[in-house]
Amino acid sequence: MIRSTLALAMIATLAACSPSDKPAASNEAASQAATAAAEPAISALDAAIAGSWRDPANAARDGWRHPAQTLAFFGIAPDQTVIEITPGGGWYTEILAPMLRENGHYIAAVMDPESATSEGAKGYYAKQIETLKAKLATAPDAYGTPEIRAFDLAKPVFGEPGSADAVLTFRNVHNWQRSETAELMFQGFYDVLKPGGTLGVVEHRANGDVAKGDSSGYVGQEQVIAMATAAGFALDEASEINANPADTKDHEAGVWSLPPVMRLGDKDREKYAAIGESDRMTLRFHKHAAAAPAAQ
Repeated sequence: MIRSTLALAMIATLAACSPSDKPAASNEAASQAATAAAEPAISALDAAIAGSWRDPANAARDGWRHPAQTLAFFGIAPDQTVIEITPGGGWYTEILAPMLRENGHYIAAVMDPESATSEGAKGYYAKQIETLKAKLATAPDAYGTPEIRAFDLAKPVFGEPGSADAVLTFRNVHNWQRSETAELMFQGFYDVLKPGGTLGVVEHRANGDVAKGDSSGYVGQEQVIAMATAAGFALDEASEINANPADTKDHEAGVWSLPPVMRLGDKDREKYAAIGESDRMTLRFHKHAAAAPAAQ
């Protein structure tokens, strides 16, 4: 409880301060004393990662998913409007929603069950939404009032044009590659972002391009860059934050052979546990800023 209270207090305090909020010289000593009193003085991002509301099983994956480094690489700040695309069980929701609670806005973009083409798919997406709502209800003081926003995969719209500072997607591109909807999705990301806004992508990385309909769960890094570029994005930087050279990418059940899914059960379990989570690309793109008006 102490850790949770401290984390929430630090999120609120740090989120309210802009980088230009520097104490006057006469207040410098008091500011230093206040800083020393915090135990420890941590960033809003670190406070969210340390929050006691996080599922222990999710927190145990931090060593593989590197949330602090990944979100810092994407430049996510507490005062931004951030849309996470299909957050699934809410692994990153546990971090992003509290971080953005005070001065930003977290939006979970989920598949609209009514737009699914089969009853099984409708039930699957409906269950995902209910699971996410249940998670958010467990700690309202931490999560605040994040938004769950449904979209139609056949014509994805994620909000008003130019309304988001950042769009993030974690381990989802392979689904769109397989269903041949990636072009629509990336165009939707571009449309909802402000000029200069950020698209952050983490995805299981194949050794090269994969064919349409590939079911391994991996996608080629150059393929993803091409998808984003075709929608109008420019690549800022590729990072190896989430790389795993031990991943050979030739597993019987594809990426799902590896933790945390371990789809093969006890078969070769020790081998897959030793490999760990998949090798992943981490890519940061930006939407081109609007051109300045011509001089009159």
